[in-house]
Amino acid sequence: MEVACIPFKKTGYFSSLISDYLDENKKLKPFYNRFPKIEEFKAQIEEKSNSYPQTSRKILKQVLQEQYEDVKASKTTLSNISALAQDETFTVVTGHQLNIFTGPLYFLYKIISTINLAKALKKAYPGNTFVPVYWMATEDHDFDEINYFNLHSKKIQWNHNSSGAVGRLSIEGLEAVFEAFSKEVGHNNNAENLKDLFKKAYLEHNSLSEATRYLADTLFGEYGLVIVDGDDVKLKNLFIPYIEKDILENLSYTRVSETITALESVSSSYDIQVNPREINHFYLKDGLRERLFEREGFFYVNNTDIKFTKDEILLELNAHPERFSPNVVTRPLYQEVVLPNLCYIGGGGELAYWLELKSSFDAMKVPFPILLLRNSAVMISEKENKKIQNLDLVPADLFLKQNSLINKRIRDISNIDIDLSSQKEHLSNQFEALFKLAEETDKSFLGAVKAQEVKQLNGLNHLEKRLLKAQKLKLKDQVIRLTALQNKLFPNQSLQERSLNFSELYLEMGDKLIPFLINALNPLKQEFLVLKY
Repeated sequence: MEVACIPFKKTGYFSSLISDYLDENKKLKPFYNRFPKIEEFKAQIEEKSNSYPQTSRKILKQVLQEQYEDVKASKTTLSNISALAQDETFTVVTGHQLNIFTGPLYFLYKIISTINLAKALKKAYPGNTFVPVYWMATEDHDFDEINYFNLHSKKIQWNHNSSGAVGRLSIEGLEAVFEAFSKEVGHNNNAENLKDLFKKAYLEHNSLSEATRYLADTLFGEYGLVIVDGDDVKLKNLFIPYIEKDILENLSYTRVSETITALESVSSSYDIQVNPREINHFYLKDGLRERLFEREGFFYVNNTDIKFTKDEILLELNAHPERFSPNVVTRPLYQEVVLPNLCYIGGGGELAYWLELKSSFDAMKVPFPILLLRNSAVMISEKENKKIQNLDLVPADLFLKQNSLINKRIRDISNIDIDLSSQKEHLSNQFEALFKLAEETDKSFLGAVKAQEVKQLNGLNHLEKRLLKAQKLKLKDQVIRLTALQNKLFPNQSLQERSLNFSELYLEMGDKLIPFLINALNPLKQEFLVLKY
């Protein structure tokens, strides 16, 4: 199953900020609360217990029961929803966009990391219940980021006129996507299962949020995954005081801006992921999600004629909190206010922007969660693993940039120095002795000895040329095989998980895929995995 474990920073695919975080660089300590070690969760549990009210638990349970009314959820999921009303229950969360048919493979890695962390915490703290949560990014409006997935190096795209929050989008136009997908996957049993899953998720629901909930629940419901849609009036009502501070006091803007300056002072190599606005909320209605901004005492909705006075926007907020949608800076705060959460599991880019947020959480008096880098893996078939072995590589070699990999391989192969000069010199020394012997015996033999010397040297020269030609062919074959293998495992010179859709692996592994990953991924191990299937 597991072929290799590689430290994240040695893969070359993770930023210096994330590498320093994983190394527990002391200079980064002010930017997070606790490091993701199992023993650190004890204090995190105590802190969240003291800050998350029972009234919020009751509302959360009610909202989730309403959101699951039309979902045939597993007993484990329904039990987890009920358990959220109890003081000893906590969540661990990942979030993701509503990419059609899960989008890139790392969608699975995020959720499985979350499920497995909940299991590990239950083992370490048996007196508590830990619920894995997938927070759907239903209020995002970046349709171009979610309207496609890749299959067999082909882009399968949903063409649809969209505006507003993507979770509210109708599934119009997905029939064409289904047809393209069906043609591509073929007709074996695994393909039929995939087509059935796609059809039930996207052609039998009314909105993208409903479709995504069905898809994620079908894939992970048996593991107790709870799926949360934050686009909800009751949950937004819990967030009103924090929205008001963002709009009127610009608290998030001030604190996050200060943190960015502090991060840049730690290292100029750190890439800043997000920059705050004075107001970090959008105004949200069907077909509309536009940012709010203030000018000369009035609050405007960008690209519209809508404006509010201070009193009017507070009335609007209290009457319709569902119309106020957090952006990337305040969405994490919203999540932590409405959930009894201990840990956020995300990719490197996500954790990088979470590290900008701690001071704003402190100002809002909301506990900052533990930040855990999700599992990452490259999946290799048994056939591909044999190719790696036949090329005399180790899995870590494949993470090199392609030019570096080729150069390394050529150097390794060319350790054999095809130069027969020493053999020619040895031959000449032997013939020198023969010349002396011939001269002492019969000088008429000198011509024959000379002819034999030329013949032997020509033979060595010919052999040298043949060996050189064979070596060149060998190198060419190695380069071709090497680049083909790396291009397959690292499409577009990037990580497999950022391009490949799970369906490509499902066609080979079927229902064994998710159990395989559940068994293979350990979220607390914090290493990049190479997995053979």
